[in-house]
Amino acid sequence: MSTETPPSRADTVVIGAGAVGCSVAYHLTELGAEDVVVIDQGPLPVTGGSSVHAPGIMFQTSPSKIQTKTAHYTSRLLSDAGVYDEVGGIEVARSEERMDFLRRRVEWATSYGLPEPQLLSSEEVTEHLPMVDEDEILGGYYSPTDGRVDGIGALQWYMENSSASFYGNTEVTDLDVSGGEINAVETDQGRIDCERAVIATNNWGYQTGQLAGLDLPIAPVEHQYVVTEPMDELADAETSVGDNTTGLDVPGDRSIAEYMSEGPHRPVGRDQDHSLYFRTHGDALGMGSYNHEPLSVDPEAMGKNSEEHQASVRGFTKEHWETPTHRGRDKSAKQAFDELLPATQDVEYEATENGIFVFTPDGMPAVGETAQVDGLWTGLAIWWTHSGGYGRILAEWMENGVPRLPSGPVDTGGIHVRRFEPHAGEKDYFVDRGAKRYEQVYSIVEPRWQPDDHRGLRTSPFYHQQKELGAEFYQSGGWETPQWYESNADLVERYEDRIPDQDGWQGINRSKIEAAEHLHTRDKVSMFDMTTFSSIMVEGEGSQAFLQRVCSNDMDLDVGQVRYSLLLNEGGGILADITVVKLDDEAFMVTTGGGNSPGIHGGHLEDEAPATVSVHVEEGAKSTIGLWGPNARLLLQRCTDADVTNDGFPYFRAKQMYVGDVPVIALRVSYVGELGWELWAPTEYGQRLWETLQDAGEDLGVRPMGGGALSSMRLEKGYRLWGTDIDTDSNPFEAGLPFAVDMDTEFIGKAALETAREAGIDSKITPVTLDDSTDIMLSGRPVLKDGETLGYVQAGNYGYSIDESIAYTYVPTEHAEAGTSVQIQCEGETYDATVRDEPLFDPTRERIIR
Repeated sequence: MSTETPPSRADTVVIGAGAVGCSVAYHLTELGAEDVVVIDQGPLPVTGGSSVHAPGIMFQTSPSKIQTKTAHYTSRLLSDAGVYDEVGGIEVARSEERMDFLRRRVEWATSYGLPEPQLLSSEEVTEHLPMVDEDEILGGYYSPTDGRVDGIGALQWYMENSSASFYGNTEVTDLDVSGGEINAVETDQGRIDCERAVIATNNWGYQTGQLAGLDLPIAPVEHQYVVTEPMDELADAETSVGDNTTGLDVPGDRSIAEYMSEGPHRPVGRDQDHSLYFRTHGDALGMGSYNHEPLSVDPEAMGKNSEEHQASVRGFTKEHWETPTHRGRDKSAKQAFDELLPATQDVEYEATENGIFVFTPDGMPAVGETAQVDGLWTGLAIWWTHSGGYGRILAEWMENGVPRLPSGPVDTGGIHVRRFEPHAGEKDYFVDRGAKRYEQVYSIVEPRWQPDDHRGLRTSPFYHQQKELGAEFYQSGGWETPQWYESNADLVERYEDRIPDQDGWQGINRSKIEAAEHLHTRDKVSMFDMTTFSSIMVEGEGSQAFLQRVCSNDMDLDVGQVRYSLLLNEGGGILADITVVKLDDEAFMVTTGGGNSPGIHGGHLEDEAPATVSVHVEEGAKSTIGLWGPNARLLLQRCTDADVTNDGFPYFRAKQMYVGDVPVIALRVSYVGELGWELWAPTEYGQRLWETLQDAGEDLGVRPMGGGALSSMRLEKGYRLWGTDIDTDSNPFEAGLPFAVDMDTEFIGKAALETAREAGIDSKITPVTLDDSTDIMLSGRPVLKDGETLGYVQAGNYGYSIDESIAYTYVPTEHAEAGTSVQIQCEGETYDATVRDEPLFDPTRERIIR
């Protein structure tokens, strides 16, 4: 630790000395990085950020694998450091719906490797937490390795055990990003030239980003916490309150830092039915509440420390504690606590705060190198719970090019700072969405839940036709994407005997129309709106050589040839799966998915391209229709003079042609396992393209098809979905994609694949079908054999063409043989299932290549 003036130069500057910044610096130096400097506007270690006013409670279980993994890594790291109280964590249920939710917690914990997750009876809960009124609860979920981190103690430990240099009372005034790269961090103590920098300012993340011209969607929100006076019920506990921060420079109310530094001696608790949590602080009790309306803070007005307050703490608003203002809760925080913990009814509060922390629009962290500024990284929207893990991931990413934990590579699609849509940086948008995520922190969010604000931001040229057809729109990457069409309701009766009921949690927000559209596409022909998918134009001298370097497959293509390939990182993890089309000698079209693909995948190609190669991400520039089904050729031939016969237009070929009046790039590929084409046209021609196909195909039974049908059809064929089945945590051999790798070529990640192949593949993706149930399996649920957890469900749906419920999972190679019996736990039930060979549907590909 250093208190001197920062140096004029450093290899790496970490901005922010809170939980994330200190973790990044610690892990960078552990990996061998030298000349790392950490700066913060506040004093050290009590900076005035959210890390030092947080109560430090750590509940590790999440429906997200990466959130669970980073939490567990954090708990182990800080436990070994001696700054973690492993007292266990208990989440109580006051409703049957919450008990069902707690069963899901057990299943997620089992899937992702947390030790000994268990359900407790109400009596067992009160054995651990005697202050809880047993009559108020139905039971609880217990995770024995949950607990509490001593925030100030952990920051001190990081600083003392890292070779990085730390400087407090140093305010960042500007970021020099000239030439599209980070050159220096300007501070009130002088300029620090650097090769790279990390924004780890959390509550100030938006403001820091603005210094580099970035609109980072980081929304600060206030959050309530109180600490009681000493209670008779806790009189047996020792306390050091009054001595915890002796000798430390503490901005604002010292009592907050004092109490947050006092550890618990009983399990930390949560009452999510009322958006509450609690823990002991020696002989006092701390109670936290999300049970109030979102109190958003202007991200440009976070302010600074003063003698009166910490910068991340606002004054306690009593009305939000005593009045029900959360629109999903009918009781105030105080009323709900009084019922759950009756001993707190008449106690006084020794410390109160409205502490500030942040949310992104989707509630996940923002981690990685920014697209706009080379060498400028972010580690934002991260809680103490996950801070150690994300610090390790970011450090590995920066030093070695592979985001990973000691347990292995991690999936980054859901956390990458480049995943956000172009509109996400608009302040009203991300503040509103951040407030919604705050409101949902302890809510039971239904499968496939959809927001109701900021809708209609991005629509395809087919949007008005889709509305007239009764499309049920889901939002993906800001796009309005039909999940199914009410105009196809008549198909349900036609296929009724092939569509099983889906009841309970698995059936929420589903429609039988999705199944009917699936079956109709197999029988006739359907149009699927692919406008959310992205085309990336790669052109110029050396384009083919460039693509060969970044693509795992052979890029020695003829004009009009189409090839499926992967983009890999240096560790062989899958950054993307793509389709490459050669349009001319030095002109290619690369297609990839929608959502976060343009920013992550397009950005990767832009980063890697040499000066002679132009990479242009055409997000929204083309409107695309997937035309699929047995009648697809008949329909397309009516609309074009081009030869679309099997001989004239073979599978995995492309043509530039006309469909009616519309110029298209037609790819003979299919994501549903049927004869068909993708028709890529300039956006302004989209409406005419839809009308042309619709009018020409009425007698052939052409129908629109939504995303629900696409999901079940692609699983029947075993087609991978990036971010779901494949990501940077899997390599092509594990993912069953060796055909997308040509080891005779040179490409990024090849050396790692050679090493992996020589070492042997330990796990493999495989389809599993249920033996005697038609229920749909949900992602994140454990797959077991003889009580041992083999893996978890990556994706599940019903295969209406094969009349079986399908789940895809990675399992150890020795258990991946077809015929192996396994079990899946989902929604409190255990299902018998069998490992199968893939593809489950049309293994000879006759339907595609006819």
